[in-house]
Amino acid sequence: MTTVIFSVVLLLVMGAVFGAILAFAAKVFAVEKDPKEEAILGCLPGANCGGCGFPGCAGYAAAVASGKAGVNNCAAGGEAVAAQIAQIMGVAAGESVKMVAAVHCTGCGADKTKYNYVGVQDCLAASRVAGGGALSCDFGCLGFGTCQKVCPFDAIHVKNGVAVVDEDKCKACSKCVDACPRHIIYLEPYKTKKHVAIHCSSKAKGPVVTKVCSNGCIGCSLCAKACPKQAITVENFLAKIDYDKCVGCGICAQKCPRGLITVDGVVPEKKPVPPKPAAPAAPKAEPAPKAEEAPKPAEPAAEAPKAEEKPAETKSE
Repeated sequence: MTTVIFSVVLLLVMGAVFGAILAFAAKVFAVEKDPKEEAILGCLPGANCGGCGFPGCAGYAAAVASGKAGVNNCAAGGEAVAAQIAQIMGVAAGESVKMVAAVHCTGCGADKTKYNYVGVQDCLAASRVAGGGALSCDFGCLGFGTCQKVCPFDAIHVKNGVAVVDEDKCKACSKCVDACPRHIIYLEPYKTKKHVAIHCSSKAKGPVVTKVCSNGCIGCSLCAKACPKQAITVENFLAKIDYDKCVGCGICAQKCPRGLITVDGVVPEKKPVPPKPAAPAAPKAEPAPKAEEAPKPAEPAAEAPKAEEKPAETKSE
């Protein structure tokens, strides 16, 4: 019994000694944190999404406090958080552009497949089988929701065989962008009152696209020709928008023969083409005045009939 008590007391004493040593070491070797870093961390939403490019909110707070990152890099916090961090750092927040994820596929080729896939219901797994997946379009959404599984904000879901982004929930963390094995999800800026988007990733030629999708881009260039700001170019048979030039007029959507281009997520109704005004009838030419007829030459008088000559009489001797 005495041995047991002695062992317990010895353990308590050793614990107290080692605890005191650790407490002393913690004070001696403590790394002082910048109070700004703590204040910035308190402003952040705590999503730890990585959209800022740093490992979690703590990593971003440390980067901002040390001057290695801007004050408006937090996609989840938006302008409100950027303003708070700017006040802590004593700088101007600057203009921040809202970014959202966009799936460049309409899913209108989801019913056209090369074979029946019965494997693991995951886009990455499906993309590794023969032909890069069962979908006939080599650039379309596989529709198994890998992007949906990684989204921390519940902002993307598979509907009718294609991933669809809820723009109100999306915080542009880019996790879905990194997870998509076909690389058809992009972050797009919302800079205009009306957001224009081309939801296609196909780089195939027009005849191939029409066989595998009912509204994929065929590279006809009608949208590019119609754009008054030259904000659309066609590269590798695919139309792309330069959002630095786009003003959201939507003229390109009116001209697209495939009904592919959307304005604020909706394909606008085609405006009826006004009939061309009839060309005014050309005035009838007045008939030219008739030239005065030259007097006809007088017809020669008919010759009088000659008298029949009588045969000369012969005198008889």
